[in-house]
Amino acid sequence: MANSPSGESVISRVVRLMSAFDRDLPAMTLSGLARRAGLPLTTAHRLVDDLVLHGLIERLPDGNLCSGMRMWELAARGSRALNLRELALPFMEDVQAAVHQHTTLAVLDHGTVLYVERLSSPHSSLDAAHIAQRMPIHAASSGLVLLAFSPPAVQAEVLAKPLKAVTPETITGPALIRKHLAEIRQRGYVALPGIGVTEWTGIAVPVFGPGNSAAAALNAIVPRQEAAVPLIVPALLTAAHGISRALKSAQPEGRADFRHR
Repeated sequence: MANSPSGESVISRVVRLMSAFDRDLPAMTLSGLARRAGLPLTTAHRLVDDLVLHGLIERLPDGNLCSGMRMWELAARGSRALNLRELALPFMEDVQAAVHQHTTLAVLDHGTVLYVERLSSPHSSLDAAHIAQRMPIHAASSGLVLLAFSPPAVQAEVLAKPLKAVTPETITGPALIRKHLAEIRQRGYVALPGIGVTEWTGIAVPVFGPGNSAAAALNAIVPRQEAAVPLIVPALLTAAHGISRALKSAQPEGRADFRHR
Protein backbone atom coordinates (compact mmCIF):
# COMPACT_ATOMS: atom_id res chain seq x y z
CA MET A 1 0.00 0.00 0.00
CA ALA A 2 2.46 2.61 -1.25
CA ASN A 3 1.45 5.42 -3.57
CA SER A 4 -2.02 5.79 -5.04
CA PRO A 5 -2.57 5.75 -8.84
CA SER A 6 -2.37 9.56 -8.68
CA GLY A 7 1.07 9.32 -7.06
CA GLU A 8 -0.12 10.45 -3.61
CA SER A 9 1.62 8.68 -0.74
CA VAL A 10 -0.12 6.79 2.05
CA ILE A 11 1.12 9.39 4.55
CA SER A 12 -0.47 12.18 2.51
CA ARG A 13 -3.81 10.39 2.47
CA VAL A 14 -3.65 9.70 6.21
CA VAL A 15 -2.93 13.38 6.84
CA ARG A 16 -5.96 14.30 4.73
CA LEU A 17 -8.14 11.99 6.81
CA MET A 18 -6.89 13.27 10.16
CA SER A 19 -7.14 16.90 8.99
CA ALA A 20 -10.82 16.43 8.17
CA PHE A 21 -11.69 16.49 11.88
CA ASP A 22 -11.98 19.94 13.45
CA ARG A 23 -13.74 21.85 16.22
CA ASP A 24 -16.88 22.35 14.12
CA LEU A 25 -17.08 18.73 12.99
CA PRO A 26 -15.25 16.49 15.50
CA ALA A 27 -17.10 13.30 14.47
CA MET A 28 -18.62 12.04 11.23
CA THR A 29 -19.59 8.94 9.28
CA LEU A 30 -17.10 7.07 7.14
CA SER A 31 -18.68 8.39 3.96
CA GLY A 32 -18.63 11.93 5.35
CA LEU A 33 -14.97 11.56 6.31
CA ALA A 34 -14.07 10.23 2.87
CA ARG A 35 -15.95 13.09 1.21
CA ARG A 36 -14.34 15.74 3.42
CA ALA A 37 -10.88 14.28 2.87
CA GLY A 38 -11.45 14.02 -0.87
CA LEU A 39 -10.71 10.29 -0.96
CA PRO A 40 -12.56 7.36 -2.59
CA LEU A 41 -14.75 5.55 -0.08
CA THR A 42 -12.88 2.27 -0.52
CA THR A 43 -9.53 3.97 0.14
CA ALA A 44 -10.89 5.76 3.20
CA HIS A 45 -12.39 2.51 4.52
CA ARG A 46 -9.09 0.65 4.22
CA LEU A 47 -7.05 3.43 5.85
CA VAL A 48 -9.58 4.05 8.62
CA ASP A 49 -9.54 0.38 9.60
CA ASP A 50 -5.76 0.61 10.14
CA LEU A 51 -6.03 3.92 11.98
CA VAL A 52 -8.71 2.52 14.29
CA LEU A 53 -6.52 -0.51 14.96
CA HIS A 54 -3.73 1.80 16.18
CA GLY A 55 -6.05 4.11 18.14
CA LEU A 56 -5.49 7.16 15.93
CA ILE A 57 -9.19 7.16 15.00
CA GLU A 58 -11.95 5.92 17.28
CA ARG A 59 -15.38 4.51 16.47
CA LEU A 60 -18.08 5.98 18.69
CA PRO A 61 -21.07 3.93 19.93
CA ASP A 62 -23.26 5.46 17.20
CA GLY A 63 -20.80 4.33 14.51
CA ASN A 64 -19.37 7.76 13.80
CA LEU A 65 -15.62 8.29 13.68
CA CYS A 66 -13.50 10.80 15.63
CA SER A 67 -9.84 11.52 16.26
CA GLY A 68 -8.46 9.06 18.83
CA MET A 69 -6.77 9.77 22.13
CA ARG A 70 -3.70 7.98 20.80
CA MET A 71 -3.31 10.81 18.28
CA TRP A 72 -3.24 13.35 21.12
CA GLU A 73 -0.78 11.19 23.07
CA LEU A 74 1.68 10.89 20.20
CA ALA A 75 1.39 14.58 19.33
CA ALA A 76 2.09 15.63 22.92
CA ARG A 77 5.21 13.53 23.40
CA GLY A 78 8.29 15.70 23.10
CA SER A 79 6.28 18.50 21.54
CA ARG A 80 7.98 21.89 21.41
CA ALA A 81 4.57 23.47 21.85
CA LEU A 82 3.91 21.43 25.00
CA ASN A 83 7.23 22.48 26.54
CA LEU A 84 6.51 26.09 25.66
CA ARG A 85 3.02 25.91 27.17
CA GLU A 86 4.27 24.36 30.40
CA LEU A 87 6.87 27.09 30.87
CA ALA A 88 4.47 29.89 29.92
CA LEU A 89 1.36 28.90 31.89
CA PRO A 90 2.31 30.35 35.31
CA PHE A 91 3.02 33.72 33.68
CA MET A 92 -0.14 33.55 31.56
CA GLU A 93 -2.16 32.94 34.71
CA ASP A 94 -0.75 36.18 36.16
CA VAL A 95 -1.87 38.07 33.04
CA GLN A 96 -5.28 36.42 33.14
CA ALA A 97 -5.75 37.47 36.77
CA ALA A 98 -4.92 41.06 35.84
CA VAL A 99 -6.86 41.53 32.58
CA HIS A 100 -9.87 39.18 33.05
CA GLN A 101 -10.02 38.50 29.30
CA HIS A 102 -8.76 35.79 26.94
CA THR A 103 -4.99 35.37 27.15
CA THR A 104 -3.27 33.42 24.38
CA LEU A 105 0.13 32.09 23.42
CA ALA A 106 0.91 31.70 19.71
CA VAL A 107 3.77 30.73 17.41
CA LEU A 108 4.47 31.02 13.71
CA ASP A 109 4.11 27.66 11.99
CA HIS A 110 4.06 26.92 8.24
CA GLY A 111 3.14 30.46 7.28
CA THR A 112 0.30 30.95 9.78
CA VAL A 113 -0.26 31.86 13.41
CA LEU A 114 -0.89 28.75 15.52
CA TYR A 115 -2.43 29.17 18.98
CA VAL A 116 -0.83 26.72 21.39
CA GLU A 117 -2.53 27.88 24.60
CA ARG A 118 -5.53 29.96 25.65
CA LEU A 119 -6.77 30.91 29.08
CA SER A 120 -10.43 31.84 28.75
CA SER A 121 -12.52 34.36 30.59
CA PRO A 122 -16.09 33.33 31.51
CA HIS A 123 -17.10 36.95 30.98
CA SER A 124 -15.95 37.06 27.35
CA SER A 125 -18.25 36.45 24.39
CA LEU A 126 -15.37 35.99 21.95
CA ASP A 127 -15.31 32.55 20.36
CA ALA A 128 -11.92 32.69 18.67
CA ALA A 129 -8.22 31.99 19.17
CA HIS A 130 -8.84 28.42 20.32
CA ILE A 131 -5.96 26.05 21.00
CA ALA A 132 -4.78 24.55 17.68
CA GLN A 133 -6.63 27.23 15.70
CA ARG A 134 -4.73 28.99 12.93
CA MET A 135 -4.98 32.57 11.69
CA PRO A 136 -3.31 34.44 8.82
CA ILE A 137 -0.20 36.21 10.07
CA HIS A 138 -1.32 39.64 8.85
CA ALA A 139 -4.79 39.30 10.43
CA ALA A 140 -3.74 38.63 14.02
CA SER A 141 -1.93 40.79 16.53
CA SER A 142 0.17 37.79 17.53
CA GLY A 143 1.14 37.29 13.90
CA LEU A 144 2.16 40.90 13.40
CA VAL A 145 4.30 41.04 16.53
CA LEU A 146 6.04 37.79 15.58
CA LEU A 147 6.56 39.02 12.03
CA ALA A 148 7.98 42.31 13.32
CA PHE A 149 10.73 40.44 15.16
CA SER A 150 11.36 37.87 12.42
CA PRO A 151 14.34 38.00 10.02
CA PRO A 152 13.88 40.20 6.92
CA ALA A 153 13.73 37.10 4.70
CA VAL A 154 10.72 35.77 6.63
CA GLN A 155 8.98 39.14 6.38
CA ALA A 156 9.64 39.31 2.64
CA GLU A 157 8.27 35.80 2.11
CA VAL A 158 5.04 36.56 3.99
CA LEU A 159 4.46 39.94 2.33
CA ALA A 160 5.16 38.61 -1.17
CA LYS A 161 2.02 36.44 -1.04
CA PRO A 162 -1.52 37.70 -1.72
CA LEU A 163 -3.00 38.83 1.61
CA LYS A 164 -6.76 38.42 2.03
CA ALA A 165 -8.89 40.60 4.30
CA VAL A 166 -10.49 38.72 7.20
CA THR A 167 -12.42 41.83 8.30
CA PRO A 168 -12.86 45.26 6.69
CA GLU A 169 -10.00 46.47 8.93
CA THR A 170 -7.48 43.76 8.09
CA ILE A 171 -4.32 45.36 6.72
CA THR A 172 -3.41 43.81 3.36
CA GLY A 173 -1.02 46.34 1.80
CA PRO A 174 2.65 45.26 2.18
CA ALA A 175 3.89 48.86 2.50
CA LEU A 176 1.44 49.66 5.29
CA ILE A 177 2.21 46.38 7.06
CA ARG A 178 5.93 47.19 6.93
CA LYS A 179 5.18 50.57 8.50
CA HIS A 180 3.30 48.86 11.34
CA LEU A 181 6.11 46.32 11.79
CA ALA A 182 8.62 49.14 12.25
CA GLU A 183 6.35 50.77 14.85
CA ILE A 184 5.93 47.45 16.67
CA ARG A 185 9.70 46.96 16.89
CA GLN A 186 10.07 50.50 18.25
CA ARG A 187 7.47 50.29 21.02
CA GLY A 188 7.59 46.54 21.70
CA TYR A 189 3.91 45.67 21.29
CA VAL A 190 0.98 45.81 18.88
CA ALA A 191 -2.64 46.80 19.53
CA LEU A 192 -4.68 47.07 16.34
CA PRO A 193 -8.47 46.83 16.67
CA GLY A 194 -10.62 44.73 14.40
CA ILE A 195 -7.99 43.16 12.15
CA GLY A 196 -9.02 39.58 12.97
CA VAL A 197 -12.40 39.96 14.69
CA THR A 198 -14.21 43.24 14.14
CA GLU A 199 -15.43 43.71 17.72
CA TRP A 200 -12.14 42.96 19.45
CA THR A 201 -8.61 44.30 19.90
CA GLY A 202 -5.66 41.98 20.25
CA ILE A 203 -2.74 43.31 22.30
CA ALA A 204 0.39 41.25 21.74
CA VAL A 205 4.03 41.30 22.82
CA PRO A 206 6.96 39.09 21.76
CA VAL A 207 8.46 36.29 23.82
CA PHE A 208 12.15 35.75 23.08
CA GLY A 209 13.94 32.43 23.20
CA PRO A 210 17.61 31.44 23.04
CA GLY A 211 19.60 33.75 20.78
CA ASN A 212 16.99 36.48 21.32
CA SER A 213 14.83 35.10 18.53
CA ALA A 214 11.07 35.64 18.74
CA ALA A 215 9.80 32.27 19.98
CA ALA A 216 6.15 33.13 20.64
CA ALA A 217 3.63 35.92 21.08
CA LEU A 218 1.73 36.59 24.30
CA ASN A 219 -1.64 38.18 23.66
CA ALA A 220 -4.65 39.58 25.50
CA ILE A 221 -7.94 40.00 23.63
CA VAL A 222 -10.28 42.77 24.81
CA PRO A 223 -13.46 44.44 23.51
CA ARG A 224 -12.33 47.21 21.21
CA GLN A 225 -14.39 49.88 22.96
CA GLU A 226 -12.35 49.42 26.13
CA ALA A 227 -9.45 51.85 26.55
CA ALA A 228 -7.44 49.09 28.21
CA VAL A 229 -4.19 49.12 26.23
CA PRO A 230 -2.11 51.26 28.68
CA LEU A 231 -3.16 48.99 31.54
CA ILE A 232 -2.66 45.65 29.81
CA VAL A 233 0.66 46.23 28.03
CA PRO A 234 2.76 46.36 31.26
CA ALA A 235 1.21 43.08 32.46
CA LEU A 236 1.94 41.43 29.12
CA LEU A 237 5.52 42.72 28.99
CA THR A 238 6.25 41.56 32.53
CA ALA A 239 4.89 38.08 31.78
CA ALA A 240 6.71 37.90 28.43
CA HIS A 241 10.01 38.73 30.13
CA GLY A 242 9.38 35.95 32.63
CA ILE A 243 8.59 33.42 29.89
CA SER A 244 11.68 34.53 27.95
CA ARG A 245 13.89 33.92 30.99
CA ALA A 246 12.32 30.50 31.50
CA LEU A 247 12.91 29.56 27.85
CA LYS A 248 16.54 30.63 27.94
CA SER A 249 17.25 28.79 31.19
CA ALA A 250 15.52 25.65 29.89
CA GLN A 251 17.68 25.44 26.76
CA PRO A 252 20.90 24.21 28.42
CA GLU A 253 19.00 21.28 29.92
CA GLY A 254 18.74 19.69 26.49
CA ARG A 255 15.25 20.78 25.60
CA ALA A 256 14.34 21.41 22.00
CA ASP A 257 14.71 24.80 20.34
CA PHE A 258 11.39 26.60 20.79
CA ARG A 259 11.46 28.47 17.51
CA HIS A 260 8.76 27.61 14.97
CA ARG A 261 8.96 28.47 11.30
